[in-house]
Amino acid sequence: MPESLESLQARLDYQFGNLELLRLALTHPSWLQENPDVTDNNQRLEFLGDAVLQLILTEALFDLFPAEREGELSKRRSALANGHYLAKLAGEIDLAPHLLLAKNEVEQGGRDRRAALEDAFEALIGAIYLDSDLPAVRRVVRRLYGDLTRRLNAVIPTENPKGRLQERIQPRHGNGALRYDTVHVAGEDHAREYESQVFLLEVLIGSGRGSSKKAAEEAAAAHALESDLLPPHSA
Repeated sequence: MPESLESLQARLDYQFGNLELLRLALTHPSWLQENPDVTDNNQRLEFLGDAVLQLILTEALFDLFPAEREGELSKRRSALANGHYLAKLAGEIDLAPHLLLAKNEVEQGGRDRRAALEDAFEALIGAIYLDSDLPAVRRVVRRLYGDLTRRLNAVIPTENPKGRLQERIQPRHGNGALRYDTVHVAGEDHAREYESQVFLLEVLIGSGRGSSKKAAEEAAAAHALESDLLPPHSA
């Protein structure tokens, strides 16, 4: 097995059972121009991987922001799944050197083209899905993204929900009226998920999940701000 594929699989923390699927995910359409014995490229896998990625991100955001409406969830998902961001993720796993491109495509800077990196990243997700199953590819995707709250804060201006909630509560109830509790921790060390609740004068007003205690508390504060659990008189 080429060392390059070994290193890529190590960065993915996933070993392919069928290496041909991995090679296909890395095969740019231009590769077929110089390799007539190759009859397929990564475009069909890209189509599949896009759908799988959308589902995984939708699941994660649905759980992380229990009070958000469809429009806000869609905006967050789009920020994490647009071409620019997928190319960024491809860069984080150093995907470009592994792409199979025609010589002229390489000479024209094809390895750095956003479209090529985006397509290959989605094709890679599709390949992992076909090589395994949904739970396995979900683990890979969630590990590659890591803390979704941190990711979102980097691409969408942070609203600082804990600060906003404190500003809303403090004038009427003082600085010590809010309390955050971590009520559940699950998952292995590299993929922990926290669940937090926020209380106003010991009354539960919000809950949320995240890949860190801070992220879970932010999600809980956002839930409190957007739901009807926050008492009207404290507005």
